[in-house]
Amino acid sequence: MIAGIRYGTAPSRIEESWFFLIDSGAVTWTINRTYHTSFIAEDAFMPQWNFAGLSTWKGGILDNGGVIWCKYLASADDTYGVHTGGTTYWNEVTGDGLSIQGKAIAPAHMATKFSHGKEGVFSATQLFTEQAVKPRHQLSRMVHGRFDVFAPFQVNAGELTATYKIEYIRYADTYSRGDLKSISAEAVRELMNTTARYGVVDNEIVGANGWLTNWKCLHEPFFAQLALGIMDSNYTRNLAATLNRERDLAMLPDGRVLSRWHNEKGDEIPGTYNDSTGYYEAMWGYTIDSQTGYVLNVSELFDLTGDLNWLKGHQQSCEKALDWLLKRDENNNKLYEMVNRTTKEAKASDWIDIVWASYENAFVNAQLYSALLKWANCEQVLNNPSMAARYKQLAADLKNAFNRSTKQGGFWLEEKQQYIYWRDADGSIHGDNLVTPVNFMAIASGICDDPARIGLILDQIERRTSAEQLFHWPLCFDSFERTEVHANNWPFPTYENGDIFPSWGGIGIRSYVQYDRKLALKYIKNLLQQYQLDGLSSQRYSRTTQKGLGSDILAGISTGVVALYPEIYGVQPRWNRFVLNPKLVPELNGTNFDYWLRGTWYKVQLDTAMYRLSTHDFSIRTNRSFGVAAKAGELYFFPGDQDSSYLLLQRADKQPIHLEVHSVNGSTIDFTLPEKGAYKMEFGNLKKDTIIGKLTRLKVEG
Repeated sequence: MIAGIRYGTAPSRIEESWFFLIDSGAVTWTINRTYHTSFIAEDAFMPQWNFAGLSTWKGGILDNGGVIWCKYLASADDTYGVHTGGTTYWNEVTGDGLSIQGKAIAPAHMATKFSHGKEGVFSATQLFTEQAVKPRHQLSRMVHGRFDVFAPFQVNAGELTATYKIEYIRYADTYSRGDLKSISAEAVRELMNTTARYGVVDNEIVGANGWLTNWKCLHEPFFAQLALGIMDSNYTRNLAATLNRERDLAMLPDGRVLSRWHNEKGDEIPGTYNDSTGYYEAMWGYTIDSQTGYVLNVSELFDLTGDLNWLKGHQQSCEKALDWLLKRDENNNKLYEMVNRTTKEAKASDWIDIVWASYENAFVNAQLYSALLKWANCEQVLNNPSMAARYKQLAADLKNAFNRSTKQGGFWLEEKQQYIYWRDADGSIHGDNLVTPVNFMAIASGICDDPARIGLILDQIERRTSAEQLFHWPLCFDSFERTEVHANNWPFPTYENGDIFPSWGGIGIRSYVQYDRKLALKYIKNLLQQYQLDGLSSQRYSRTTQKGLGSDILAGISTGVVALYPEIYGVQPRWNRFVLNPKLVPELNGTNFDYWLRGTWYKVQLDTAMYRLSTHDFSIRTNRSFGVAAKAGELYFFPGDQDSSYLLLQRADKQPIHLEVHSVNGSTIDFTLPEKGAYKMEFGNLKKDTIIGKLTRLKVEG
């Protein structure tokens, strides 16, 4: 203990006592700080952690799931301020890591500012204050060329306490991605710990555009998908809090979800920017996919958390978000309309924000189809079968209308064997230039499930991608018409008119897995190779040079690699079970890794002939897809991806349960329990009489 530490002058004199505890290689430093008077503090400068340079660490993983990526503090005094206390710094070359986990004791709040200091020093200054500090410059978390990211704050006479747990970690072990055959596990690890996390701006602001530009687009459906790949409960928890905040502050009374968050005005439709929250409508037009993005992220995040109370808190808002869009069918043709009616308005209606897609937009309608089905499942879980049935029927009607030919009012263009992008209110069709996000979304969402059509679309995409030797699919293969795009998209190939945007790689991989697994794997490897070349930290890539472009760094650029887990390895969490449904190729045989879900590490071992999933409570070996839910002495086995049929095994002695499933044929299950013991069995929608022989044999074995 060190007592009597005094600094400052009246009236802002401060006194501290420091306590140190060493335990199991970690040092816990506790600071008791006493303010003798009340005053306004301009800033705070201690404790401050200083490192020799920006290359000491590649970055630091934050306890809100984000990352400080050191190379982006490019100039002197560049500062990123965030409301977190814990950081795990790492150096991928040496394998060293340093964990500094700061925690303010209530009622105090903690914040950290990371800076490019004098003479290239990398510093982290931590504040613990009675009230959470606010940004000084509008809503900016990142400021360039200045240290004062946080506003002055009130100090009241009294005592505040904070603790800091400091310990060395073996980074490669702590963040291991396992043994990924034919895949660089190190590249996967680094991508998930940098680009994928970068979209976290602060607590309750999880997006893709990230802290360097102080931006988030709400009209993106893949944040929960990123959570699946990042595999960090801090990220998952922060995304849940973000969706809470957007429900409360970014949704208008009629159910409209505002499309963006930014630190300051300048990108908004006049009159829509909220100075206190930062939410607004984008100046390029009403991007309607913020409706579907919100519902998709809520639905998919629920599958990761299994938090029923949280889901209930979003039930009314998800219904409102869907109904806002479902009301937009003035011609009653079961296709839902955007705010803009014609290309001539020169306004956007979705993520591709300077292409003038209007009225009946296939990209948005395909996302709506997916949102309807996923939310219908949530309504079923929430014991609301009538609403679940309603949304499923709406999805079925939408699917039927979507897949009609363009001559019949749908989106399928027979002449070019692709889905068009949009139809104006006058019936004219647009976007027949093989727009990949549109066609991928149709396949990935399941609204197109015709194998023949899938083949026709992907044959074209693969042939043309290979012909140009591109590492990833471009946003479109041919040019839009000049009147269909902003001047910044001209001439072709430029920006959203032909450049490469890997943010939609996830749906590309999901589409390709249905077509050719080897090719799907090839594009994942291409992305990892690109990461090793440039960090995969760009907005987009040039069609002609395949070099990174744009001032934004988009976390969504990592979705193609994230797809390795659900689409290839088959890791598909559901709210009440872990589903394993691999789509392997032989070169992946022997892959094994640990996967973190809801407080449990699952060991996944994969081979084309047999899969094994285990924890300390169970193990399952089989060669077919299944779901599992387990705790000590109890195991639910669900054939396939459903939860109405199951085998329940229980052991009174609470010992691990080991199960080998040989086949499931309808309601018949053939299995072995290789370890002797007393088991209680229950068969949900499985016929007992089909397995009496097996039960008898087990009884004989003891």
